Amino acid sequence: MFLASKGFGHYLHTHYGDHTFRGLYRWNGFDLAILIPYFIVMVILAFYGIHRYQLVWLYYHNKKKKALWDQPVGRFAPGELPFVTVQLPIFNEQFVIDRLIDAVCRIDYPRDRFEIQLLDDSTDETVQVAAEIVERYAKGTAGLAPQPIVHLHRTNRHGYKAGALDEGLKVARGELVAIFDADFVPAPDWLMKVVDHFAEPGIGMVQTRWTHLNRNYSFMTQVEAILLDGHFVLEHGGRSRAGVFFNFNGTAGVWRRVAISDGGGWQHDTLTEDTDLSYRVQMTGWRFKYLQDVECPAELPIEMTAFKTQQARWAKGLIQTGKKILPRVMKSNAPWHTKLEAWYHLTANISYPLMIVLSVLLMPAMIIRSWQGYIQMLLIDFPLFIASTMSVSTFYLVSQKELFPKTWYKTFLYVPFLMALGVGLTITNTKAVMEALFGYKTAFARTPKYRVKKKGEASQAKVYRKRLGIVPWIELLIGTYFAWTVWYAMTTENYFTVPFLLLFVLGYWYTGLLSLFQGLFERAGKEASGSPDMHEKPYPMGI
Repeated sequence: MFLASKGFGHYLHTHYGDHTFRGLYRWNGFDLAILIPYFIVMVILAFYGIHRYQLVWLYYHNKKKKALWDQPVGRFAPGELPFVTVQLPIFNEQFVIDRLIDAVCRIDYPRDRFEIQLLDDSTDETVQVAAEIVERYAKGTAGLAPQPIVHLHRTNRHGYKAGALDEGLKVARGELVAIFDADFVPAPDWLMKVVDHFAEPGIGMVQTRWTHLNRNYSFMTQVEAILLDGHFVLEHGGRSRAGVFFNFNGTAGVWRRVAISDGGGWQHDTLTEDTDLSYRVQMTGWRFKYLQDVECPAELPIEMTAFKTQQARWAKGLIQTGKKILPRVMKSNAPWHTKLEAWYHLTANISYPLMIVLSVLLMPAMIIRSWQGYIQMLLIDFPLFIASTMSVSTFYLVSQKELFPKTWYKTFLYVPFLMALGVGLTITNTKAVMEALFGYKTAFARTPKYRVKKKGEASQAKVYRKRLGIVPWIELLIGTYFAWTVWYAMTTENYFTVPFLLLFVLGYWYTGLLSLFQGLFERAGKEASGSPDMHEKPYPMGI
């Protein structure tokens, strides 16, 4: 973002003479056509960057309002615990289904007030695998008594995950509904840590924090873990403590069934049915709680294509939800700060198409402004840089400091790659955002799960591996373009721009190459051990 230097002006003056040099100082129509949209984009991105600082402020300013699992407002008497239905929506999850069912069947809760629904929309071998596992646990296995578990298989995917959850509710007996995706592994005491919070009147949903089974699988999963930690610590933490709207994450949470009904039930007109329902329910008056100190481990995508698929679905779904929900929020009686936070939350992914615009304008803007001095850089470029870019690193560093106070400083090594990965997702997520804005419908794309512990154990990944067509090649091409801009900046002595431009090179090349050659890299790493875990011990994989 440091686009001000005298180097390019000196270069033109030396090689082309005073006349040409002075001509470039004139503010003509072409200059304005580049600089006006450039600064508009930068200012918008800066506002979203400032919002990240706002979330950090909300998190610390309202620290006394945090919810703790062992400090509920009320408690249920042992004989008055509510009936809980556990819903497990799955689709082609043959590699993780046994781990999921085993973990849920070991949840410590009275079995006369507990049932498990395996909501299976699968179209492959998972159907038979799931049916056999459910039958085994229903009869009693692995040291467990017979479990109240049923296998509900649909022959169509109408409504996708939302449709499956809605179908399950039609036959569910629970007053409360817990939901786990296929790659989650709740601890035996998870439900008992959550349930007493529903003794407080008005609580419609309780969300717990995701942790990561395979955080140490690779460098990429380490970066993914930090990205998710930022969301679960500062976004959920800041919003929940401030009493504004926040969302259920689709899994690792518990709903009060009547709250789902009051909000209009599960609807499948967006790809983020969880966020859609969350806003509708909260607008009816139900309150949500977030328990940061209750963990539920899950599996991170190990391949770039899977990660992109996940991120694109979330990006598209949030924009769809924004189009659907924001008009209602703005017309509601919610406080203005709640409305503002909802706007930032549901429109945040608009930053991806703005990054495309910035990528196009960055080079010509750098050329036009290269003659300007350091004063303008300090007054204009530097504040925009701090707001739009440095807020990203601050956001994730703070989240790691909260979770890992003794080792958080190691996150500094990952910060450039966090920022670069965000840049690298621009093409895929821009496509998703534009589809949402123009109303283009697509199927719910699942994120493949492979149940891997270390490098070399992902040979089964080829069953669900997907390519992204021409997108990786576009990413490599754009990365090459930015490599040229780095060379140009160096030759014109515009050194301040180089670190920023290198993030674009690294981001586009990293996502493009991993998308194309993930399988090759996987085979090459068969004998290599996983990256040392920066913070956590792996959660037991064999439960």
